[in-house]
Amino acid sequence: MSLLLVSDDLWEAIEPLLPKEPPKPKGGRPRIPDRAALAGIIFILRTGAPWRLLPRELGCGSGWTCWRRLRDWQAAGVWERLHATVLNWLCDEGAIDWSRASLDSISVRAKRGGAETGPDPVDRGKRGSKYHLVVDRNGILLAVRLSAANVHDSKLLEPVVDAIPAVVGPRGRPGRPRKRPGKLHADKAYDSSEKRRALRSRGITPRIARRGVDSSGRLGRHRWVVERSLAWLLGFRRLGVRYERRSDLLLGLLHLACSLACVRFLGPVAQA
Repeated sequence: MSLLLVSDDLWEAIEPLLPKEPPKPKGGRPRIPDRAALAGIIFILRTGAPWRLLPRELGCGSGWTCWRRLRDWQAAGVWERLHATVLNWLCDEGAIDWSRASLDSISVRAKRGGAETGPDPVDRGKRGSKYHLVVDRNGILLAVRLSAANVHDSKLLEPVVDAIPAVVGPRGRPGRPRKRPGKLHADKAYDSSEKRRALRSRGITPRIARRGVDSSGRLGRHRWVVERSLAWLLGFRRLGVRYERRSDLLLGLLHLACSLACVRFLGPVAQA
């Protein structure tokens, strides 16, 4: 049952990134296989169930075991590197369209508080967090970042753009790895001369709506893809409401969700 949650292509991407099992000079119980633990993490991510209620019949071990594996792999940088690996696969297929990208954020309530939370101005001041996402022209999730709900969107423009990993081009095409889109579309929350200069200094043409000038309808012709991709993230029920007190573990789950969403864009040959 657990193998159904981890596709072969996802396992092929993550297996080389996983740290080796620590030695047990004094013996002990057999370790839950990494693939089974990954299945348990994905089950929690998809269903939103509490860790303590992870069904034993899945064969993934206990929720505590899967939580520890999530923590250890986040400390080893596995989740962010997994996302970059899948993006490299997509770029190798020529699936990423660098001609334009879109940036947006969404707020979620933080039930248990924790780091990177703050009073949400659009949710009656309740504590919450924001997910900041940049996608390519097709909606492929390129980078994600986390902030408190009361942090202005514009503060995360440079960090999330700089978080796009350098990925190699399609096979057979020479050139340096690429990590910058040609244009970046964003709404009026990012409207400032400083942000436009920051994008131009990175070789990106800003397409940011101007307050009192540009209509939201015109902007939406290109930005609907990022709104769709944000909806995909919230489709992972563990992310719809923040339950993780530790912000690093929540960011790890965000990278895993981005990887799972990106796998959908892989062609049938890559998924075979």
